[in-house]
Parts: sequence; C-alpha cells; structure tokens
Amino acid sequence: MSARRTHSRVSNTSNSGSPTLGEPEFLAVGKLRRPHGVRGEMLMSIWTDFPERLHPEKQVFVGENYQPYQINTIRDHNQGLIVSFDGFASRDDVGHLRNQVVYVRASDVPALPDNGIYLHQLIGLKVVSDDDETALGIVNEIIETGANYVLLVRREGKGDLLIPDIDPVVLNINLEKGEILVRLIPGLVPEDQK
Repeated sequence: MSARRTHSRVSNTSNSGSPTLGEPEFLAVGKLRRPHGVRGEMLMSIWTDFPERLHPEKQVFVGENYQPYQINTIRDHNQGLIVSFDGFASRDDVGHLRNQVVYVRASDVPALPDNGIYLHQLIGLKVVSDDDETALGIVNEIIETGANYVLLVRREGKGDLLIPDIDPVVLNINLEKGEILVRLIPGLVPEDQK
C-alpha cells in the first residue's frame, strides 16, 4: 500500500508551506507566473490534482507570507490557468505577484478516495522494519525522482536512509499508528550503518 498510488501533487512537500515537520498548515496548489493581458489576470501553473476546487470566491494564500486573496475569475489556459483576484484591475496591480506560490489551507483539502494518502501526511511518520519491528527513523522529506517517490528517513546517530516508495519495499502505511512498515531489500542500508 505505497503512497505512490494514493498521493496528490497538491502535497508537494518541497513547497508545502510547512514551517516544521508534521501536518502543514498550508499546501501549495500552484505558482503565479506572469501577468496576462491588461485586466489584472495572471498565468498560473497547476500543482494540484484537483484544480476544479479552485473557483471564484475561493480564498487562497500567496507567497511566503501567505497573503490572503479571493479568486475573482479563473479559467483554463493551455497547461495551466488564468486567474484574477478581487481588488486587482490592471497588469501593474498584479506585477508584484509574479513567481509567487499559491497555497490553500491544509484543513480545506478534501479526503482522498479509497484510503488515499497525501504526501505531506507521511512527514514525521516512524519507519519500521518488517524483520524485527526495529524503528529505523522518521520520514523527514519526500523526494520525487520521476519513476517513484523516495522517503528520506532521518536516523538518530546514523546517516539518512533513502527508502523507495515501491510495493516490494513499502508494505503498509498506518496513519493512525503513525508508522510505515518497510522491507529492507539488500543495498538500502549501508553495511557500516546497520
């Protein structure tokens, strides 16, 4: 039951807005690129699997300071969106929003179907070996490789482990228990760090 089949890009941890480990307060859903036209609209890249949940009157948060803005208009454009916010009527008004990340509150994100798991929910979980139920460490980061995700597991007094999120390795994710059960295949743990 690996997270690779049940995640959503809305939880991209590298831009999750989470100031500390654990459940983030904000999740990145896109990035404002540049002004579009002369009426205060902006091109926005989509970082969420649920862009339909961004709609007029939806409050989003922009930039490192999570400045709240209400969406005025939004429409599809090529591989992204064209969005405008209340109170901005010209190209000059929105210029300062260029290259800013757009967030939503994590509490506003709907549950995923079929026991799905958002990637940010894995951060802070204990990783346990199925051999002897030894705690290996804590998930500190999720790395996207293209082929699959990799869990960066921080270990006390030892080097970090890189655990690929593939079925033969990630056996079970138990959010209630706060742990991930893994099978350590040869080569995952360096001999000098076992």
